[in-house]
Amino acid sequence: MQKQGRAESPLELKETSLRELAADRPDATESPVTVDKGHFQVESTFVSFARNDFEGTRTETWGIGESNIKYGFRDDMDFQVVIAPYIHEKEKTLGSEETNEDFGDIILRLKYNLWGNDDGATAFGLLPYVKIPTQTRVSNDHWEGGLITPFSWRVGEKWGIGLQAELGRVYDDDDRDLDWDFSHTAVLGFEITDRTGMYLEYLGSAGDHPYHSFFSGGLSYGLTDMILLDVGTVIGLNEEAEDMSVFTGITWKF
Repeated sequence: MQKQGRAESPLELKETSLRELAADRPDATESPVTVDKGHFQVESTFVSFARNDFEGTRTETWGIGESNIKYGFRDDMDFQVVIAPYIHEKEKTLGSEETNEDFGDIILRLKYNLWGNDDGATAFGLLPYVKIPTQTRVSNDHWEGGLITPFSWRVGEKWGIGLQAELGRVYDDDDRDLDWDFSHTAVLGFEITDRTGMYLEYLGSAGDHPYHSFFSGGLSYGLTDMILLDVGTVIGLNEEAEDMSVFTGITWKF
């Protein structure tokens, strides 16, 4: 669904000639709406932290400045570059400890809106992507890619839902090969005030591994019509899923 601090008035839309701010963060469900032609949108994480305990191993990961930089080169299409300038990973197992920190992999994405960019209660898009390995200490050194299909429905004036399915080829450390992975999400988002929004989300992932399920929730606050702050968390619902993560960030269209 479109995630924003508050809706623009008709006068503001006329003055700016820009669509309402539609961000792919903070939830995992992408927006099917693209960035306006000739404009940029930057979606950045200030800081994130994730922790997972599984079979005697604890993994902690810090991230700073992970950013999705978008440019609208058509009315219905934008190009995106996702970078992770700093990742710090610490793994503890039976008294031993290993730490790695470096620049993360680079992801290239192309979002194409099939309908709902500018009007209508629903919107749908296609989002193919490819991950380029940077071969740093936090990279898995393998190319990956897939296709995301986001859908949004503005059910009421103050709330809406989003649905997403994703099919990807991901590298499996256990069998040292690429496997197919299918993930899906469902999110409920609603406006608390003119500038404050909230979301509740379910995430699931299936593939050559036990099913992973998660709950996510968070808040957003619109500093302006085109600048949005956010904070959120993801909690694993079964033993195989990552235990928890927290993050905060910003979205800015210009």
